[in-house]
Amino acid sequence: MLDKSVPYAGLYMHRKAGAPIPASLLPDGFRFALYSDGDEVCWARIEAAVLEFDGDFAALMYFNEKFMPFVEELRRRCLFIEDENGEKVATATAWWSFTDGERNPWLHWIGVDPQWQGLGLGKAVVSKALEIVTGLDGDVDVYLHTQTWSYKAVGIYKAHGFLPTDDKALYKERKDNYKKAMRILARLERRRKV
Repeated sequence: MLDKSVPYAGLYMHRKAGAPIPASLLPDGFRFALYSDGDEVCWARIEAAVLEFDGDFAALMYFNEKFMPFVEELRRRCLFIEDENGEKVATATAWWSFTDGERNPWLHWIGVDPQWQGLGLGKAVVSKALEIVTGLDGDVDVYLHTQTWSYKAVGIYKAHGFLPTDDKALYKERKDNYKKAMRILARLERRRKV
């Protein structure tokens, strides 16, 4: 869940082709599932629960606008983790974005329902999403956007080969965010070590 007590700054991260992908191990009782019709409601519930949106409806509207026009791609790229009852408890999307007119693979909207956090599901869903990228797009560079409010997830991303990047093509209007994000993360790291 986002920690909004921390100052906000957006941060882009970049994973170079060839970086190893940690095994996508799940605890007993959980399984991976790809998107099927109706799962947008589950996606919205998870993303609202981690405070990425102000409620399920706002999340669902975003999903319908950004992803539903590509429903066949959703069936290959939108990943969930289900518990033993089939309830979707985590998600990540192996999608794409355009940078300087070039289509690049990105991980989007990585989230684990707060009541299921701390079990390693975040690590597992990131690993599996990277496996999807590799299977569909090849062993290529991958990007993601995060924020200082997700500072705990930054460690997961680093363990998967993602490093903060100050690539100016990504920041465009927010040129100061990289330095600001790095200062905030360094302060949090120092505080954690004390």
